[in-house]
Amino acid sequence: MDPDALAKAFVEHYYTTFDTNRPGLASLYQEASMLTFEGQKIQGSQNIVAKLTSLPFQQCHHSITTVDCQPSGVNGGMLVFVSGNLQLAGEQHTLKFSQMFHLIPTPQGSYYVMNDVFRLNYA
Repeated sequence: MDPDALAKAFVEHYYTTFDTNRPGLASLYQEASMLTFEGQKIQGSQNIVAKLTSLPFQQCHHSITTVDCQPSGVNGGMLVFVSGNLQLAGEQHTLKFSQMFHLIPTPQGSYYVMNDVFRLNYA
């Protein structure tokens, strides 16, 4: 699959799942996976999903502005960098965010998130 198409498909799946079924993100991470969320480092699929499901909002909508990707390493990994807007339920203004994913191929032919770095962008 074309790397740009793969990155776009991953991003669409990730944010649709985040917005509608956050616990469903567990299958995208493994025990060695690490999330850095606003500077806080969290490791392991269960811990990452626990963090994401404990955020102080239940409903949100991600609107993606850009998706950039690059091959990473000899094993077929990929870096995916995303920027966009986050609309929280009941809030008038959107929040700008950036997020970077390091995707690693699995023996089954899919990918998992090895590294995930999320930051809100304050003007």
